[in-house]
Amino acid sequence: MRAKKMIYGFSISLILINLASIMERADENLLPAVYKEVSAAFDAGPTDLGYLTFIMNFLKSIASPLAGVLALQYDRPTVLAIGTVFWAISTGAVGVSQYFQQVAFWRGVNGLGLAIVIPSLQSFIADSYKDGTRGAGFGLLSLIGSVGGIGGSILATVMAGRDYWGFPGWRFAFIVVAFVSLLIGLLVYFYTVDPRKTSPSYYGDDEHHERSHLVGNGIFPPRSIWKDSWITARSVMKVRTFQIIVLQGIVGSLPWTAVVFFTMWFELIGFDNRGSAGLNSLFAIGCASGSFLGGVIADRLSRRYPDSGRIMCAQFSAFMGIPFSWILLTVIPQSVDYWYSYAVTLFLMGITISWCATCANNPMFAEVVPPKHRTMIYAFDRAFEGSFSSLAAPAVGMVTEKIYGYNAKTVNLANGSVAGAYALSRGLLTMMIVPFGLCFLFYSPLYFVFKRDRDNARLAASAKELELM
Repeated sequence: MRAKKMIYGFSISLILINLASIMERADENLLPAVYKEVSAAFDAGPTDLGYLTFIMNFLKSIASPLAGVLALQYDRPTVLAIGTVFWAISTGAVGVSQYFQQVAFWRGVNGLGLAIVIPSLQSFIADSYKDGTRGAGFGLLSLIGSVGGIGGSILATVMAGRDYWGFPGWRFAFIVVAFVSLLIGLLVYFYTVDPRKTSPSYYGDDEHHERSHLVGNGIFPPRSIWKDSWITARSVMKVRTFQIIVLQGIVGSLPWTAVVFFTMWFELIGFDNRGSAGLNSLFAIGCASGSFLGGVIADRLSRRYPDSGRIMCAQFSAFMGIPFSWILLTVIPQSVDYWYSYAVTLFLMGITISWCATCANNPMFAEVVPPKHRTMIYAFDRAFEGSFSSLAAPAVGMVTEKIYGYNAKTVNLANGSVAGAYALSRGLLTMMIVPFGLCFLFYSPLYFVFKRDRDNARLAASAKELELM
């Protein structure tokens, strides 16, 4: 068993987990940051680019339960390493692809790797923090991970403007991220300790080892991995809090999928690579700061209002997406002369609309199921929410082209396009304001069901502890 190690008071495991989150976010932000270059390299329009995002997000979603299945049988550092190998190889392969179909295939493989990694990261954080502090824990993971998102976006956007040893910069960026991701994955595998190893009785691992001993002596029949997974999945999906959060997440995550077109929209307005990278960075910094701020505020509010504090924070954040989307996409003139107006709006927008996952969704999931089921609940949340929200990217492309008249053949991507920017902004507006409003409404039933589900989970955990005494 690997021992739990510290560096200057910080857990090596948590450091490596956060490094993995950095690379995961960097990987996700690479392709959207170079949409213009990919469009030129493969003669692809917004709908085609949207399908690339759809393929990755859809497979990342429907394959997420695989993380829950693997986590029932293996420790999470091993699961994380498996997922990292998938995403690192596929990211490098995108960088050397010569045909659009090859890019599409490898983006699908990339989604499979992320499907394994993301729920495992979330459950690892849930097990590493106590009730009442998980908002800050998830906020810190999001904040640090956003460094990777910002870095990946800046790296790809800036490198895309030049060649390196005769190799297009956007391709070189993919290869660099792939190499670093693989290195981090190996470090996680060799040096990270699963929290379930340090407190096996709390997480149910002693029960697992006892049963394994009885199976080895021929007293109990061996367990079926698929039967265990089905029983766990069924118990998770019966939780009302899970059902409601997934319902709001299906529509609430649509705007976050749509914003992958921000870089392309900025460049259509006429901003150069550096100007677009700066705007994206300010939005990402705002989101990173907001996710941590929202988690901390919700932790403190939940101590005063344990049954409703997190829900109120989530509704506030969802509502703020409506006015900020309207200001960003319709009020500010679409001109390079208004860079500072865009910058301030994007930063404030990021701070206020990024709370939901860290202030409510992820901490509440950890409280309504037994600890050993946490990877499964995060996996199924990704499966349901992501599979539907992945439709947003191609939907933005289709709305932009079919309703607002965007034409990839006539739009000048090099020097910007007033008509193209207007069409894309209206497509984005459609996919942001309505989902934010519905998300606000769908949180309301949690005021009536969260307390009951949390109390049921605590009673079940207490009963299990008594059995093991």
